[in-house]
Amino acid sequence: MKIHYISKNNSVLNHFLGQIRNVNVQNDSMRFRRNIERIGEIMAYELSKDLAYKNVEIQTPLGIKETTEIESDLVLCSILRAGLPLHNGFLNYFDHAENSFVSACRYHPNNDAEFEIRVEYQAVSNINDKTVLLLDPMLATGQSIVAVHEKLIQNATPKEIHIVVVIAAPEGVAFLEQNLPENCHLWVAALDEKLNEKNYIVPGLGDAGDLAYGSKL
Repeated sequence: MKIHYISKNNSVLNHFLGQIRNVNVQNDSMRFRRNIERIGEIMAYELSKDLAYKNVEIQTPLGIKETTEIESDLVLCSILRAGLPLHNGFLNYFDHAENSFVSACRYHPNNDAEFEIRVEYQAVSNINDKTVLLLDPMLATGQSIVAVHEKLIQNATPKEIHIVVVIAAPEGVAFLEQNLPENCHLWVAALDEKLNEKNYIVPGLGDAGDLAYGSKL
């Protein structure tokens, strides 16, 4: 699996990453969603450099201009519900893409730290021979992304899969490397230190879904 870390150099990306982590800023849910969306736009731009392009001729009012345009058939697939603001950011740039949505959540059968991943809802377009961008803000253990990936490829064979996360833990990155095929790409805005005993990312930012849309029961 090819891994792309895109916040190593200073840019406005780091500015927005700081704001979504800051407890004095992130309690404004509308601003949090917008910052995730803007991070998505920046990551979409960086990822666009790795897509397939074709040569085209464009008719302008004054003549013909040779240029290039995206050749890849794109499908944006976000993991509900935290992935929605990130999805919007990518859709702002890849407005021609198809859209898919999958739910994945941690289920604690014994009400302890042990959990399993449940993938219970899918609204997925045809992804055969297409480029899938799988979007989820947080990569903690990696189990949710692997579970969703397995669901996606049960009845379809995408051309390639790009996994996009805003904040990742090293444990999650390692889990994806062990459990996903080599032709997958992983795009990470920020790599954090570790997971804590509850498998949350440290220093992280908290629960991205709750910060974007409010706490759940």
